[in-house]
Amino acid sequence: MKFNRRLYPDNWSELALAVKQEAKWCCQKCGLKCIAPGEDTSKLSRSERMKRTLQTHHWDRNPSNNCAENLIALCSACHLFYHQGGKSNVSPGQLSLW
Repeated sequence: MKFNRRLYPDNWSELALAVKQEAKWCCQKCGLKCIAPGEDTSKLSRSERMKRTLQTHHWDRNPSNNCAENLIALCSACHLFYHQGGKSNVSPGQLSLW
C-alpha cells in the first residue's frame, strides 16, 4: 500500500498531536525525548532535529483506522524501523532521517 494523504482524516493533525502529547513528547518504543512545539532547536543540527522528530504511527498501517489503540508516538528512527521491508503505507523518502 502506498502513502495516500486522502486516506487520512481531515483532523489528522489534531489526532497526531494528541497522541504525541499523551506520550509526553517521548518515543513510546525507545524512550527518546523528542522536540515539543515551541522548543528551542537552534543549537541542534539538522540531523539531530530529524532524529528527535516525533511521528504518529498506525499499528495496522491503515491510515483510516485512527482509534486510540491503533496509534503510537515514535521517533523518526523507530518509525522507520516499523516500516522497513516495503510493507508500509509510506512513499520513498517520507520517513528519511536525512
